[in-house]
Amino acid sequence: MNKLIIEGAHKLQGEVRISGAKNAALPLIAATLLARGWHTIHNVPDLRDTRTMLALLETLGAEWKRESSTLLVNTDSLNNFEASYDLVKTMRASILVLGPLLARMGKTRVSLPGGCAIGARPIDFHLQGLKNLGATLALEEGYVTASAKKHLTGGNVYFDVPSVTGTENILMAAVLAKGETVIKNAAREPEVSNLVDMLISMGARIDGRGTDRLTIQGVTRLKPAEITTIPDRIETGTYLIAVGTAGGEVSVTHCNPSHLPSLIEKLRSAGLIIKESENSLFVSRPAKVQSIDIKTQPYPGFPTDLQAQLMVLMTLANGLSVITETIFENRFMHVAELKRMGAEIKINGNSAIVKGIKQLKGARVMATDLRASASLVVAALAAHGVTEISRIYHLERGYEDIVGKLQALGARVRKEQE
Repeated sequence: MNKLIIEGAHKLQGEVRISGAKNAALPLIAATLLARGWHTIHNVPDLRDTRTMLALLETLGAEWKRESSTLLVNTDSLNNFEASYDLVKTMRASILVLGPLLARMGKTRVSLPGGCAIGARPIDFHLQGLKNLGATLALEEGYVTASAKKHLTGGNVYFDVPSVTGTENILMAAVLAKGETVIKNAAREPEVSNLVDMLISMGARIDGRGTDRLTIQGVTRLKPAEITTIPDRIETGTYLIAVGTAGGEVSVTHCNPSHLPSLIEKLRSAGLIIKESENSLFVSRPAKVQSIDIKTQPYPGFPTDLQAQLMVLMTLANGLSVITETIFENRFMHVAELKRMGAEIKINGNSAIVKGIKQLKGARVMATDLRASASLVVAALAAHGVTEISRIYHLERGYEDIVGKLQALGARVRKEQE
């Protein structure tokens, strides 16, 4: 198992290129199951999670090859409809094969998912949505078994709370269902729109892209797709916040600023200077950061996946800030580790009250989930002294070459074996 060693208090300078979005690439890979032939997906990050998804597709009979950041996937010869526990337990997004397998093969058996321990995140929305499309479902020995007698049929699906993976799973099931499906209160995240673009290029008929109401007219067959994965808005935000904590001036390239409206507004309110262009951002921190309050919300609100990183910035701000988490009930696991570095944070229900201090101090800390591990990196870059971050396999699930990218910005960071 590896750990990161970071000597902090060095300003970041230079340019960093953003990779393709993990949370977009995973449903794009899953969607290849819907149509026979070779699919081409550009700008796919090489991460633990994308490798897990590809390993899962291999067990289903698919083949793939990678050419730089382009992924070629052939799903001609699917010969298995079961997604086993051994793979699914490591990554919640594995549940995304449920919809396309059921749509194409008429039956599937998928293990209940694992992933980060940040809350219950039940898949009830997925299951109820598939029932509304005519699927017969059963939960047996930790597996979801789903089948459709002849084919899925269109229906109405309503989410009490917008669910990204729920929306994506129902989308992929509905494109081959007979008749019309309407998804109400659908997730509006850019990653969902990226999947819609892929499905339309495959021949699907979908209206309402980017809105909370998606209407799908089922078709009988789809063709292979060629699609480009959108830039990772969470990686983008993490580097912007890192400059806020460590100081410096950085150009963040190959990103999409329009995908981060709430974060950019909040960072400017905190005192950071951010200049936007079509596909890049320039960020600098000229003075002391000011405290701000945030509340996580479904897109286009403040992303829950950037809450932990933003909290680090507030530990160094003037005054008190209140950070309220509304998406996941267990997403303050990083607080205990930040306190080891000198942060002053109190938890009150689903809110964290953060009192700004002059500086963080290096310490030995442990990553508990993907975004918590990113927050510890952001904290270590600003801290005086040396920080050791253990269990960084979480970090490697979602950030491509983070050590190399930070080193190129002048950070003193290295990976060592524990």
